[in-house]
Amino acid sequence: MWIEILLLAELARGPRHGYELRREIEAATGHTLSNNSLYPRLRQFVEAEAVLRRAEEHEGTPPRHVYSITGLGRELLHDMLAELPEDTADNGREFMARLVHFGWLTPEEQLRVLDAQDRVLARKRERTAALATARAELWSRRALEHGINRIDAERAWLMDLHTEIQKKAAAGETGRAEEGP
Repeated sequence: MWIEILLLAELARGPRHGYELRREIEAATGHTLSNNSLYPRLRQFVEAEAVLRRAEEHEGTPPRHVYSITGLGRELLHDMLAELPEDTADNGREFMARLVHFGWLTPEEQLRVLDAQDRVLARKRERTAALATARAELWSRRALEHGINRIDAERAWLMDLHTEIQKKAAAGETGRAEEGP
């Protein structure tokens, strides 16, 4: 779902050609996005009336399609950003796709996403710690301990974000940012 979020978020910034969308998402993520990934998703959004597609005529070349987000698409984007299903939260791209657009969410929505990510990390830490305890081999145990340290660091970072959001909310900085969908 992270690609869908990035597609709609990019369109929320303004109309784009398919090539421009692909280039922007690739530049932002470092992930190669093939036409076989991009265009079927755009077609689904068009069919769902979340995105409009219009042909832009150019002399001497075939028309290029320009995509723009609709009001329904903005609502869909918001809903996708505001929820982090726990079955996808273990995918770092899913969380980061939402985090980079946190300015579009209310503090309560931001905290819900952070809490969902933290619950997934807590369960992952428990499983990893159980494995580390059960392992007698030095290198296996060391690798698992390193994994635990990384999870602990990420959870500490989430707590910092949580605290920052709460401070901003207490200071009256609530509601969606102007750039939001």
